[in-house]
Amino acid sequence: MNIQTLLSFFLFLAFSSPMTASAQHLQLRYLALGDSYTIGEGVEERDRFPNQVVQAWNASSSLGFFPPTLIAKTGWTVDELEAGIEANPPSSEGYDLVTLLIGVNNQYRGRTSTAFALDFEKMLQRAIAYAKGKKDRVMVLSIPDWGVTPFARSKGLDPAKIASEIDAYNGVKKEICDRYGIVFIDITSGYRQGGANPESLADDQLHPSGSQYTQWANKVIQVMKTIDFN
Repeated sequence: MNIQTLLSFFLFLAFSSPMTASAQHLQLRYLALGDSYTIGEGVEERDRFPNQVVQAWNASSSLGFFPPTLIAKTGWTVDELEAGIEANPPSSEGYDLVTLLIGVNNQYRGRTSTAFALDFEKMLQRAIAYAKGKKDRVMVLSIPDWGVTPFARSKGLDPAKIASEIDAYNGVKKEICDRYGIVFIDITSGYRQGGANPESLADDQLHPSGSQYTQWANKVIQVMKTIDFN
């Protein structure tokens, strides 16, 4: 085989390689900020809602996302998320999509929604900055009502009290999102309807299962379809 033939052969491999096609396909970056609901406590990595968003989007779009960057940990409050960001800063290049789902642990620890509002607004400002200032690339998800779960019942907690506090927190989040022009996605209503079903929960009977996260991912994708990522 002569040199010209070898060169043609290697060029063919380069341009027909699945790796090259994949590299051309994956151009967008997604940052997911949150707590146990973002890191997917109790489910496989592939079942986390940010991972499901990327999997579903890439399956039907010619302009795909790299695997999501998650800054989230079970138990984090807003201030702990901020500390986590400081310890492991996101890329300075910014992101094409940012989701923020935080607040349940502030509520769980008995903190007021008024105090939460101050911390949440600062975190939302961070999220907008990570999205390169493009507010249409930022989505905030509401806090699920964990009071409907078997875990809450087993602790003898008052579901009506939890629901009332969750509503107050979500009201704060929505008001701030509206003020900033940020999309607010309601996942609480659906969670209240199906959150107590065994198939909707992880083994701990508190956190969502992969099927519940699929519903959240679908809501995110519906908003993504309105965004021009080019």
